[in-house]
Amino acid sequence: MGILLKNGCVVDTQNQTLSPMDLLLEGGVISAIAPGIAAKGHETIDCTGKVIAPGLVDMHVHFRDPGLTYKEDIVTGSAAAAAGGFTTVACMPNTKPVLDTPEQMHYVLEKSKSQGSCRVLPIGAVTVGQQGETLTDFCALSEAGAVAFSDDGVPVTSAVRMRDALKAAKALHKIVISHCEDGEMVKNYAVNEGEVSRQLGLPGRPAIAEDLMVARDLMLAAETGAHVHIAHVSTKGSAALIRQAKANGVSVTAETCPQYFIYTEQEILKKGTMARVNPPLRTEGDRQAILEAVLDGTLDCIVTDHAPHSVEEKARPLADAPSGMVGLETSLAACLTFLVKPGYLTVPQLIAKMSLVPAGILGLEAGALTPGGAADLCVFDPSEVWTVNPAEFRSKGRNTVFAGDQLTGRVMLTICGGAVTYRNGI
Repeated sequence: MGILLKNGCVVDTQNQTLSPMDLLLEGGVISAIAPGIAAKGHETIDCTGKVIAPGLVDMHVHFRDPGLTYKEDIVTGSAAAAAGGFTTVACMPNTKPVLDTPEQMHYVLEKSKSQGSCRVLPIGAVTVGQQGETLTDFCALSEAGAVAFSDDGVPVTSAVRMRDALKAAKALHKIVISHCEDGEMVKNYAVNEGEVSRQLGLPGRPAIAEDLMVARDLMLAAETGAHVHIAHVSTKGSAALIRQAKANGVSVTAETCPQYFIYTEQEILKKGTMARVNPPLRTEGDRQAILEAVLDGTLDCIVTDHAPHSVEEKARPLADAPSGMVGLETSLAACLTFLVKPGYLTVPQLIAKMSLVPAGILGLEAGALTPGGAADLCVFDPSEVWTVNPAEFRSKGRNTVFAGDQLTGRVMLTICGGAVTYRNGI
């Protein structure tokens, strides 16, 4: 028999509506969406007061597998994804070894299929070993399952290499996801260049280092006609450049993460290394500009940039600790709290930015609940208030800027391919 979700409000991401409906899952697909579906022996789950949404899609995570699995692996990373309502994620290639061969694509896909709690799709490296010198075999990686190409974690410094990458990806109808920073300007600095860096006596990562590379890659996309996707946008300048490029017809999409429209560099003074991310938290002006860009569609989707590190690594002094925070288990709640609750976005608008839109950018059939479609969904309570306790995470990572914060909205159930992958009190 199937699973019947009763009395919930179903999100329609395509028509931007939220309607009281029942939803029946049978054989790994959605067999019906309608009011008053009869139980007929199906397992029935009461979703009164809950929202039934498409499974979330995160096109930017770091699962550290292979080679750095003391931080995270596909098993724990996908479990964290399920706990956050995600049914599909795309993992970046900065593993050890780097995801730069067909064998590495197969490894991720096979381990995900056999041991994962969600679909984990590999992103192939742009350059061999992410060294910035020799392009990988885009065709071979694509045939092996790469959904996009990126050297995320390090920028592609050479304009020649990026131009060639864009042309190679265009021929395969794939995208290049660009980590935009001028490496010489940012080095391994811990914080934004500005008030906080001066207060701490530390060198900073200037906003112009991001803006310059965004401008370069937008120009290359315009010249090649290729689709570039700008990762983790954090500055006012970058948002303005992307907005203008879209108006000019450049094939560009872009993403940001919750921390960039919620927090500023001041959080470093409160939470230290937990607030050290790359790119860094920036000024209030930048935060407001990123929020505006999310709302007007300049930034197409919201991702987590889930980047787990060990407790020991994050316990180092600020200047020496690695950048990054986990986000899969807090992202939806953070967005509900800071985007929906204040009235900036409706629930369907938010869910589209976290499911339908990123799926579309990657060319995936996901992010919508339709009869006959895959039974990928999440159920959340939009009004439950809870305090973030990293000790309860399914991720190995405990490094979150949200630790101790109160958020509104909590995932209660996640179903991937018709199988329950996460259940919490429902």
